[in-house]
Order: sequence, then structure tokens, then C-alpha cells
Amino acid sequence: MSIVATIGGQLLRFALYVGLYVLLFDNSSVVLFGLGWNFFYLGFLLFLPINTPIALQLLLGFCMGFAVDIAHDTGGLHAAAAVLLAYLRPWVLRLLTPRDGYDAQDTVNVHQMGWQWFLVYLSLLVTVHHLAFFFLELGSLQHPLVTLGRVGVSILYTSVVMLIVQLLFFPVRRGRG
Repeated sequence: MSIVATIGGQLLRFALYVGLYVLLFDNSSVVLFGLGWNFFYLGFLLFLPINTPIALQLLLGFCMGFAVDIAHDTGGLHAAAAVLLAYLRPWVLRLLTPRDGYDAQDTVNVHQMGWQWFLVYLSLLVTVHHLAFFFLELGSLQHPLVTLGRVGVSILYTSVVMLIVQLLFFPVRRGRG
């Protein structure tokens, strides 16, 4: 695949994740139990190719968060939390590196990497993002239990949606033969 096609595909994914989040998921009617928000746009950052350079991940994290911040006038909350996720993603990938390492064509794919790997990867990064986002939003540690409740419900909500996206839209890789 050419570099132009790769960049075009990623730009299309970017627009799709931001568009769906802004139009569908960031709405009071999709808040779970009044506590849980779905940060659908994180799928773009979580499912980037494994070999994406860190500088590009940071730039994409900022652009993704900034686009959501502009759409919802949240003053940089999404950008800060998304950049933190993008910064920690290579560390988590290194932590979870399979014994034989990653292949050049490996992607973050539940079908390819396995359930255990995927759930640990997803849980770590979504948890870090949500903790950063909700505590930055609160601006203090005055109501930690309410905030932790929001974090917990949002982690479950976002993780389940990301898992559904993986199962529905990411291809099952068959063995090479």
C-alpha cells in the first residue's frame, strides 16, 4: 500500500471517529446511568498501527482531542487526556510485547493479538485517559468518590463499545499459508 493511501485512510478514520463522537456519542441521551460517558473517539488512537512513531502519535492525540474540544468547548480537557494516552501507548505496547515481538504488519486487533492481550491493553489506556480527563474536569480532589464512580462506569462503557467496534469492523486474520 502506498504512503498516500495509508495517510488518506488514516485521515478518513480520524474524520469518522471525530464525526461519530461529536454527532452521536457526546449527547446526554447516551450517558449511562447519569455517570458514564462514552469516549468513542479514543478508538482512533487505540487502534493506530503498532509501528506508528511516537511523535506522530502525540500529534494525532493532540489533534483528536483538540477537534473534540473545539466541538464541545471543553477548554483542552480532551486534548490533554488524549495526549497522555498517546504518550503512554508505546509504553503499554512495550509492556505487552509478545515473546517473539511484534511483526511489522501487526495491528491492535483482538482477533490477531488475543482476548487477554487486548483487554489488558484497552483497560490500561482507557483507565489512564479517564482518570486524567475526569480529575482535570473536576479541577480538584474535593469529590473523589463521585469522580471515581464516573471514571469506573465510563471505563466499562467505553471499553465495551471499543470491543464491539473491534469485533464488528476489524478483520479476522487467517493464518498465512
